[in-house]
Order: sequence, then structure tokens, then C-alpha cells
Amino acid sequence: MPMKPETMSALNTSEDDLIAGLVSDVRDVFVNMVGTEDLDHLPLQIDVTTHFKECLTAMVGLAGTYNGLVSVHIPWPLAIKFTSLMLGMEVTEVDDDVNDAMGEVANMIAGSFKQHLSKGGSDIQLSTPSVVNGSDYMVTSGSNIENITLKFSANEQWFLVSLTIED
Repeated sequence: MPMKPETMSALNTSEDDLIAGLVSDVRDVFVNMVGTEDLDHLPLQIDVTTHFKECLTAMVGLAGTYNGLVSVHIPWPLAIKFTSLMLGMEVTEVDDDVNDAMGEVANMIAGSFKQHLSKGGSDIQLSTPSVVNGSDYMVTSGSNIENITLKFSANEQWFLVSLTIED
């Protein structure tokens, strides 16, 4: 669902530019920090998915000139694979290492992305990453929010990256 024109005007950017920035930031983090080149953005924005099964959600809040949330929703097998690549060792189950690694991925994406919202991003603070995982859970952001959710594929599996901005 497209963001409201009023929100884009307040952000002083276009939705296409926000999406391009988010895609670029996600690619940079996954190439440089995770060590995977096998990452494709599936070129469509999807409606907010709030119900997850056997998945991990890492979230970092944005507060300041703009308030919101950057979240990464990753199926367990892919989170394990990414963590193994990041740590340079075999990880076989979702544990504290996986939670920490995926929290750091969300943190790096949010830290890079806030630069697109304001000059230098210094007027936007980041929260400590939070991670939720489980066999069946829901994530909601409340009312008066705008959302961009993008789908990526890696290692023949998919994951989502969402940007939520309070309007």
C-alpha cells in the first residue's frame, strides 16, 4: 500500500527514493556484514505482513524528527545461515548468537537508513535492537503509521524488511 502524499511531503522525498535507499542499505549490510552476495530484491512492495510462523523479527526503533521502526522478518533457517556467515562458524539452531546477529543486522540497516530521512541522520536516535522469535506470533505497529515492506530472496528463501514511519 503506497504511503500518503502528505507523509512523503513531510519527509521531503518520494516513496521511490525511500524504497531505493532501503534496498541499497539492505544490500550493503548483507554484502559487507553478513557476507552474502546472493541477495535479490523482489521488485514489489507487499502489504504489511503481521503474522509469522517459525520466524525471527529483529526491530530497531527510530525516534526524533521522525519516529518509526525498522524491522527484519527472517525465517529460522535463513537466520541461522546468515548468523553462520557473520560469525564464520556453523550455527545449527536459533540461539542467543542468532538473536544478537539478527538484532545487529536490523541495527545496521536502521543506522544506514536514517541518513535518507534527514541530513546526516543525527536528529534521529536508534533504540537498542529487540528480537522476537517463535513458532507462531504477530507483530503490530499501532495506528497512524505508514509502512513500506519489501521482500528479498537469499539462498532460495525469502525475508522481509519493513520501515514504519509515524505520520
